[in-house]
Amino acid sequence: WINSKFLPCPRRTCPTSVSVGMHIEYHKWYSPNLNRDMELKIYGHYGKTILAFPCSRGRFFDFEDKGMVNALRPFIDGGKIKLVSVDGVDVESWFNFSILPGDRSRRHDEYDRYLVHEVVPLIHKINQNQDKILTMGASLGGFHALNFFLKHPDVSDGVIALSGLFSLERSDMQISSHDMQYVYFNSPLSYLSNTRDNWFLDQYRRSTIVIVVGQGRWESDCIADTHRLKQKFEEMQIPATVDFWGHDVDHDWPSWLHQLPHYLSRLGY
Repeated sequence: WINSKFLPCPRRTCPTSVSVGMHIEYHKWYSPNLNRDMELKIYGHYGKTILAFPCSRGRFFDFEDKGMVNALRPFIDGGKIKLVSVDGVDVESWFNFSILPGDRSRRHDEYDRYLVHEVVPLIHKINQNQDKILTMGASLGGFHALNFFLKHPDVSDGVIALSGLFSLERSDMQISSHDMQYVYFNSPLSYLSNTRDNWFLDQYRRSTIVIVVGQGRWESDCIADTHRLKQKFEEMQIPATVDFWGHDVDHDWPSWLHQLPHYLSRLGY
């Protein structure tokens, strides 16, 4: 077990409007899987644990700073959910263009091991149970949420991915079709099609899968990936809620601040 430090919260990440009356924990420790310090925050004292991934090159405090914690406050204060907001390493992995795609994928694998072998045990220790968690993210955080869920259905029994990208074959990430062989096992639209193991498929089919995208500004690539993902789920008989919101719903925080509470309510939290 990693000895995390339950520390006073840094002032920049504790706006009064959030911190008053809400149970908040700030943890920081040196990760042996990543060979660096890592930080996270936990909001709430009880309820379904949601592992929340930041957006592209984001930080663990973004959910608070952008207003998501306030948007989820009724669920948190009501003991319906507990939000665990983790840090990312995108600048060292997918957006580190000084190294080859295969090396970027290996750095992400180290991040995955940090989550499985350090963050999840912390969650289990705090919760005093081994209950499965729900993953959540928006934009590249949606990719992380789905990728983690698909790889670890023994740890996670659900995912809510908002405005996600699900293929790593992207020019803005400098990953070509030739490079996909080196990142294949971190690109959900690639490896999902070839998943035949019933150990995975049975757990997917018993899980809660919610994929959401708007049709407004900056959503075109996400729309395309969401259509492809919807088709794969249907072909593989994996139940999933896949929703396309209106043309006034942009790839931006105001959309996600509305969508996440909406779907948590629909799921009965």
